[in-house]
Amino acid sequence: MQLIPPKTTRDWKGIIKSLEKIVGSDGVIKRRDELLTYECDGLTGYRQRPALAILPRTTEQVAAIISLCHQQEIPWVARGAGTGLSGGALPLEEGILIVTARMRQILEVDLENQTVTVQPGVINNWVTQTVSGAGFYYAPDPSSQVICSIGGNVAENSGGVHCLKYGVTTNHVLGLKIVVPDGSILDIGGTIAEMPGYDLTGVFVGSEGTLGIATEITLRILKLPETICVLLADFTCIEAAGETVATIINNGIIPAGMEIMDNLSINAVEDVVATGCYPRDAAAILLIELDGLAVEVSVNQEKVSQICQEKGARSITVATDPQKRLLLWKGRKAAFAAAGKMSPNYFVQDGVIPRTQLAHVLTEINLLGESYGYKIANVFHAGDGNLHPLILYDNSIPGAWQEVEELGGEILKLCVDAGGSLSGEHGIGIDKNCYMPYMFNEIDLETMQYVRSAFNPKNLANPDKLFPTPRTCGESARIIEDNKYPGIELY
Repeated sequence: MQLIPPKTTRDWKGIIKSLEKIVGSDGVIKRRDELLTYECDGLTGYRQRPALAILPRTTEQVAAIISLCHQQEIPWVARGAGTGLSGGALPLEEGILIVTARMRQILEVDLENQTVTVQPGVINNWVTQTVSGAGFYYAPDPSSQVICSIGGNVAENSGGVHCLKYGVTTNHVLGLKIVVPDGSILDIGGTIAEMPGYDLTGVFVGSEGTLGIATEITLRILKLPETICVLLADFTCIEAAGETVATIINNGIIPAGMEIMDNLSINAVEDVVATGCYPRDAAAILLIELDGLAVEVSVNQEKVSQICQEKGARSITVATDPQKRLLLWKGRKAAFAAAGKMSPNYFVQDGVIPRTQLAHVLTEINLLGESYGYKIANVFHAGDGNLHPLILYDNSIPGAWQEVEELGGEILKLCVDAGGSLSGEHGIGIDKNCYMPYMFNEIDLETMQYVRSAFNPKNLANPDKLFPTPRTCGESARIIEDNKYPGIELY
């Protein structure tokens, strides 16, 4: 049984004994074959097994692990459910992976103040399941909500279908108990929305594990709306669907969510989940959810239907029955998984653009795909301009991954040039950190580093993520192939 990477000079046997005293022998994963489970997150293009994976159950155990890492100067990476799509949980060859999968307690439910406090390993959908019987729900709902964890959502500031109207994770986190990289335990934020002093909660949410680990998270929950209505409009061109989104918002209507799927995605989900609701010959479908008071929803439904017709929708399906609504959303929620039906491999990006640029950018993305010779399926949060182009490729073809990664970078640059952003909810991680200088100047990046250094002066917490490393855009794959980043495998 090989316990450690062969190049290590650390006293790993002594470190393992110390860690086993903290979490027990069953909480330290040290066999190389067992560590294979943790070699990557949802971005499978990069893989690296950690030296060890540690599974704590409490805040105190997390603090003790991080204190040991601080003393021994061992770099570490936090991991939740491993569903992230930017390589944020990619381990280090001679580092420790701190896995929060066993921290799954719902610590407190306060319906009167509309809050729920959970450990980071609690699955996103469990929060709504816990409070739905009392008429509440948790708004942020990533497509992976049945498997992704709240801790990961906090790290990446995850969004979801309902982020258009209700905001992303940071809008629903009131307070955090965190362990910072020297092992200290801090309480930031609280149980009320407005707190004096610096907004450290806002700083921490979306920091991608570079400032510490959240071990207790106080979330805001909402009352279920009186009425919910979902409309499905299908179009003969995706640009018309994009123009419809901007027109609806410009008319003062803020749906709970608006999602677009193109023809490739439509046929993939129908092949896999067979909703029977998505017309296979449509160039695009637009899913629109309206919620609120019954009279408000009724009026907006008529207005939205009229706008869709004016923009060229061939047909409009309206669903108010809960089962029919869930059926209309079923395909959208399964879109990423269904992409596996279209291609042996796919690479998903996560750029953001202004809504007014949707038609233009979608056209340019398709042109980029044609120039590189790859099909691109588009499925995205159209209401807030958060694009998720899925680049389809075959990893068995030599050089395909390098080309796809370069194409993904060109899409990100296109989003920034259109007045948008590198990421809406998937984070920067190792996937996009080399593109940060394309969006931010040196002073911007230096200021961000001041914040990181204040929490993480030794750079032990998730090093080499979020911020640029010496590698340059378009060269990352070649650098790793040339073994300039030993240990990281390129797939």
